Amino acid sequence: MSSSTVYVAVHAGAGHHGKTSERSVKEAMKRACTEALRVSSIPGTDILSVVERAIVELEDDEDINAGTGSNLTLDGTVECDAAIMDGRTGEFGSGGAVPGVKNPIKLAKAILCHSRQFDGLGRIPPLMLVSSGARSFAMRSGLEMVDPETMISKRAKKDWQKWMERYNDIREEMIPESSTLLDAVIQDTVGAVAWDDRGNVAAGVSSGGLLLKNSGRVGEAAIFGAGCWAQQPSNGKTGVACSISGTGEHIIRVGLARAIGDAFQFSENQEGIDVHDLLLNLLTERFYRPAVGYSIPHPNAGVLLLTAESGNSKPRLWCAFTAEGMAIAYASSEKPIPKATILRRPHITSRPDVPEKQSVYITCSFYVIGRPTLHVSKRQCQYGLSSERTIENTPQGASHMQSHR
Repeated sequence: MSSSTVYVAVHAGAGHHGKTSERSVKEAMKRACTEALRVSSIPGTDILSVVERAIVELEDDEDINAGTGSNLTLDGTVECDAAIMDGRTGEFGSGGAVPGVKNPIKLAKAILCHSRQFDGLGRIPPLMLVSSGARSFAMRSGLEMVDPETMISKRAKKDWQKWMERYNDIREEMIPESSTLLDAVIQDTVGAVAWDDRGNVAAGVSSGGLLLKNSGRVGEAAIFGAGCWAQQPSNGKTGVACSISGTGEHIIRVGLARAIGDAFQFSENQEGIDVHDLLLNLLTERFYRPAVGYSIPHPNAGVLLLTAESGNSKPRLWCAFTAEGMAIAYASSEKPIPKATILRRPHITSRPDVPEKQSVYITCSFYVIGRPTLHVSKRQCQYGLSSERTIENTPQGASHMQSHR
């Protein structure tokens, strides 16, 4: 791959990102991009390895909820989910509720690669392995195994102790149930997407899951079609790689990652693609409103999306979320110094009948980012909400678009 142009983007999750951890999260994402590009320069490296390397770097950072430093289960243990997908072949691998594997994304890739091997008995290779079975597979595959206790960070332990006290108080009816709120805790899934100029795309995702989750719970990061998706049609149509973050159960219900890929295929078979409207419709109609119908007050999801449009020499990066914010970074072999930012949804409505948590935030850019000049236009959307598109044009010809709904 050393002669290819490679683009990589990573995220550290959609949700709450406090000012105190902002610097460390940005630095971790920058390291992830840098390491991914370093690996991509090694001859023979495939696009899956680029995504894997980026996520390994995030998993190794204790300030991020993936791998070491993951949130703890109700039993006080670390159980991780991860998945990876090759857009060219459609191959997928994932591990769920896995203890003691230092880098769960490596397990996911090993499961994917295992599916390529011929089985003399004609057995069907697994897409996903979970729990002790996944751990055993990781050991047989020669992956780095660690004592599960060593994956518990001081921060995660402190958060667990704090919220276990509240959990026990609720069970004993010492405080009202409505006072339980984990918004101040890192809950985010992390992930990466990558593309090269040979038409290869890949996506991956990794997570420690929700704090105080039941042991054995598997989140969207391990579920086919939920946490990540990659597709590169052979007919030259738009290639797609996306990595999803948010509340896993709600994301799994709608198969959000695959829904994005399916929407691209459907749109191209109709009148073409408006990616902005596609994301807006999916997050509103397929995710947000059904979740509210389940009496969920603030359903959170975030999408990091890389699109390689037919006839365009450079991919376009999109980020969309219903959460408070989302942390992303990106770089390319042409511009290897990573850019990192934590996008936060602005307070855009004062209408009493439209809750602010209902908004969807969408931003888009080419990889060539310069000092922007803003041009704003507004149009009216369904349900009486306004969608605001902001185009940022740069001297390098880049564009940036934001939508707040």
